[in-house]
Amino acid sequence: MLAFATFGSVRSANRAARAAERSLLAGLRPVLMPSNIDDVPLKVGFMDDRWYMVPGSGAVAEAAEGAIYFVASLRNMGSGIAVLHGWYMHPDLELPFDEHAPLEDFHRLTRDLYIAPGQPGFFQGAFRDPVAPEFEIARSAIEGRRRIGIEILYGDHEGGQRTVSLFAFTPRQDGAWTVSVSRHWSIDRPGPR
Repeated sequence: MLAFATFGSVRSANRAARAAERSLLAGLRPVLMPSNIDDVPLKVGFMDDRWYMVPGSGAVAEAAEGAIYFVASLRNMGSGIAVLHGWYMHPDLELPFDEHAPLEDFHRLTRDLYIAPGQPGFFQGAFRDPVAPEFEIARSAIEGRRRIGIEILYGDHEGGQRTVSLFAFTPRQDGAWTVSVSRHWSIDRPGPR
C-alpha cells in the first residue's frame, strides 16, 4: 500500500513540476509580429552608415551598389524579451510553406537585436558580397518588385524557446514595402499547430 501511495505522490509531484515549468517558460516566450500601422517610425542604421526610417507595419528592401538591405518594423507580442539570432531569405514567396529553412542556412546577425515584450523593434539584415549567388538573386527580387520571404530565427533571453517566423515583404504601388507574418515554427518545443 505504501508503494502505491509513494508512486502516486511522485507522479503528482512530477505533473506539478511540469506545469510549473510550462508556466515559467510561457512567461519568457517571445512572439514576433509586424508592428502596428500607427506605431512610431523607427530609425535603423547599418554599419556602413546607411540609415532608414521604417514606419509601423513597414519594411525596406533595397538593392544598393555594394549591398542589399532588408529592414522590418516588428512588435513582440509575447511576454518575454525576443533575442534575434539569424535570418534566411526566400526570393519568391509562394505560400503555403510547410517547413522552415535548415537552421544551418540562416545568416547570423552582426549585432544583437532585442525586442522588449509589447514593444516595437526591428529586424535588419544585409548581403554585402556581390559575388555571392544570393546577392544577385536578392537584387533581382527587389528590382522585379516580387514578394520576398524573410525567415527570422529568435528566442528568449535565456537562449531557449527558439522560434522561426516567416515574414512577407510585399511591395506597394507607391514604391514602399509592407511586412506581414505568415507562419511560426517552434524549434525547441512542439509547434503551435
